[in-house]
Amino acid sequence: MKKVLIVTIALLLGTGVFAQNKNARATIEVDGVCGMCKERIEKASVKTKGVKSAVWNIETHELKLIFDERKTDLTKIQQNIAAVGHDTKEITATDEAYNSVHPCCMYRDEEVKKDHKNN
Repeated sequence: MKKVLIVTIALLLGTGVFAQNKNARATIEVDGVCGMCKERIEKASVKTKGVKSAVWNIETHELKLIFDERKTDLTKIQQNIAAVGHDTKEITATDEAYNSVHPCCMYRDEEVKKDHKNN
């Protein structure tokens, strides 16, 4: 009986360790150069089921997220961002997705980057 009690307690404690956070916070780096990029990145993030908040900073390229780990994870969020044409540290957008962004948003082009630095 004592062994059953110990095993039960261990299982309950183990379950608590693996509980997922419904208000997880994370920051990821996302490439982009302008306000249109900001809108596209944030919209792709928030459309991911479980993402509650997404705010991308144009200068730092940091995307601050609040999301429900029970419904999504960072990989899925980054896949959705890449699908609209923006690279993250982990996932690179396909050429087709990248080429679908507005010419002003071509963040891989050095000339476009320079143009946005001057503004």
